[in-house]
Amino acid sequence: MRSTTEVDLIAAERFGPIKHVIPEIEWPVHAPYLAAIEKWKRERNAVILAHNYQTPEIYHGVADIVGDSLALAVEASRTSADVIVMAGVHFMAESAKLLNPEKTVLIPDLEAGCSLASSISAADVRLLRERYPDAPVVSYVNTTAAVKAESDVCCTSSNAVEIVRALGARRVIFLPDRYLADYVAKQLPEVKVIAWEGSCEVHERFTGAEVRDYRSSHPGIVVLAHPECPPDVLAEADFVGSTAAMSRYVGDRKPASVVMITECSMSDNVAAEHPEIEFVRPCNLCPHMKRITLPKILEALENMRYEVTIDPLVAERARKSLERMLEHSLQK
Repeated sequence: MRSTTEVDLIAAERFGPIKHVIPEIEWPVHAPYLAAIEKWKRERNAVILAHNYQTPEIYHGVADIVGDSLALAVEASRTSADVIVMAGVHFMAESAKLLNPEKTVLIPDLEAGCSLASSISAADVRLLRERYPDAPVVSYVNTTAAVKAESDVCCTSSNAVEIVRALGARRVIFLPDRYLADYVAKQLPEVKVIAWEGSCEVHERFTGAEVRDYRSSHPGIVVLAHPECPPDVLAEADFVGSTAAMSRYVGDRKPASVVMITECSMSDNVAAEHPEIEFVRPCNLCPHMKRITLPKILEALENMRYEVTIDPLVAERARKSLERMLEHSLQK
């Protein structure tokens, strides 16, 4: 067990630079978990991958690699660790396992799912292929391994437009997010995009009227929106992009005031890096992401649970669709 002094030092080191996001009164609650998790990471030769939607004490406190779905997929394919702990949702853990079949991949809570991933099945994809036999299937990474196995290539919100363009097809099946499909179709009018009717339970709750209210109450505010949002939201935004693209926008442009129309913790994590910028926070939380906590990460490392496994026949086919995406992205 580490001494109180050591725990305090760890808390000060990790939380001190971001104390405007994690109040000092919360440090004593989080610090013992940080210390214990660091110990177990060394013992297990483990790394923690955290999505941008994780809470700041995870994102800034214990994560070794952070980013959006594309960044996590790329970095998962490069890590030399024996154990990967995915501080994200189940499809992300599956993607990490697909790209690291020889490694142990853990997810701290098996119920950390995704409304998009649960909206479509492998059988649905097979039926779409029968209906549109000439159309390649582009599967958003927010899908199960079984759906990826039925797809030609995966994409993320960062590279969806480029992936579809690179196929050179007259029409494509794009699944499962209807709003991201609509966004891609508008960027590529020469391609007929056949969409599925899935949506993100966080992003679909935003409205264009809500964005107009932000502008009215915060004159001069810059609005950044995720392409999983409905079209009326995107029409009101100053910039549309993935979580990584939004973060880059803030870092490059440094607007005086900004609102990110996406999951709430994203604003907290970017705000920690830019204390000089005013962030207006639209607090739509992802209930699945919030199932991941420091105590659950510690328990995952201590007890090596819950391990993510994928049927080898499914994994072989699903891996190809992910690898095609990475090949394209890494060439950019």
